[in-house]
Amino acid sequence: MLELTRYLQAGNTTISNLLLNHYHDLGMSHQEFILYMKLMQHQQQGVPFPDLLKIAEQMGESAEIIFHLVESLLNKNIIAMVTTQNEQGQTSDSYDLTLVYGRLSQLETSKAHQVSVKNEQEQQRELFQLFESEFGRPLSPMELETIGLWIHEDQYKLEIIQLALREAVLNQAYSLKYIDRILLNWERKNLRSKEQIISEQQKRKKALGKNEQPIYQESQDELPIIPMDNWLSQT
Repeated sequence: MLELTRYLQAGNTTISNLLLNHYHDLGMSHQEFILYMKLMQHQQQGVPFPDLLKIAEQMGESAEIIFHLVESLLNKNIIAMVTTQNEQGQTSDSYDLTLVYGRLSQLETSKAHQVSVKNEQEQQRELFQLFESEFGRPLSPMELETIGLWIHEDQYKLEIIQLALREAVLNQAYSLKYIDRILLNWERKNLRSKEQIISEQQKRKKALGKNEQPIYQESQDELPIIPMDNWLSQT
């Protein structure tokens, strides 16, 4: 029971699981990470600039190795040494351990970007396959380049290109030039999203339906009236 009491009284050192999971991605070795945790332990205990000789003893390493590890952490911008001056003009040193959070943020941003690029490449590959499936043949290098320009230079969304392809197929026009004209037409109408295009298509269908209905009724009115008498009985 006494051992448990001493264990609880020793306190805990709090460290982010994000750092625990990604310290190696930041370029930290196992020894550097243990040293970083030792520096954090002392800082959380109110000792911002601990004795490195004491840490060397606790880690079972020579002072030379610990000094080398500290220098490495400084060079990697994992930690920084800060000198402050109080109102009496006295200076004191401390280790800034917060730089690692900026590094972790950069790491997360970089990984998110890599995932985004990978997803975009996969979607682009699927778009090429969709074109080849609808055209019933492999795309030529020039056609691949044209579709790539739509995506990267003209900044057309993939779903917009898919809609243009579908409209071309419905009109049995298996041509990138035809699809390009569709895309340009939508751009001139400032149709930038899938929802806007579908809404515009529905409006056009309704307008065509309204225009056709009066023509049909009018043609019906112009038909001659045929009497329904039994003309056979008149013979």
